[in-house]
Amino acid sequence: MNKDMWQSLVGKTIKVDRGGPESRVGKLMDVLDDHLVLLTKDDGVVYYNTQHIKSVTENSKDLINLGIVVPENFEYKKAASFQSLLDSLKFQWVKINRGGPEKLEGVLSESNKDYVSLINKEEVVRLSTYHIRNVSYGLKVEQASNEQSEDKGAQQTMTSTEQQALRQRVVRSEDSSVRQ
Repeated sequence: MNKDMWQSLVGKTIKVDRGGPESRVGKLMDVLDDHLVLLTKDDGVVYYNTQHIKSVTENSKDLINLGIVVPENFEYKKAASFQSLLDSLKFQWVKINRGGPEKLEGVLSESNKDYVSLINKEEVVRLSTYHIRNVSYGLKVEQASNEQSEDKGAQQTMTSTEQQALRQRVVRSEDSSVRQ
């Protein structure tokens, strides 16, 4: 699928792939040469490598309701290529390939054109860069229970600067636990 087709869908709610573990519904935020940025309700921002996308679905009446409101100054990582995106995620907690047997998560310690290395507890996993279908980073918004609903409301009203500071603290915390 060419970039012009993808560009026509920016700002719309779409479904990437028809089903399976990699399929997600979200708002298409941006399209670059070899990847796209999808904002999802459950996974946050997911970056899809376009060479692995088999199909895209758009509701002709735009009736797919994502159920989230995107703030005007919403910030996410932008990179010219999928490889440079992976490079910018070094030393951060990432999730690679949303489901299935090759689902991975950990601190991205190395990234090059051939493979990436993830550290999770005592394991170092190397994955061929070619086989990365999608990647996300940052905190996952949990479904609130009755006792957590006030905390969730406070988290949703954080500014992007506060969210970035929180992510950095989490990354440092996870990084120190990986070293132990």
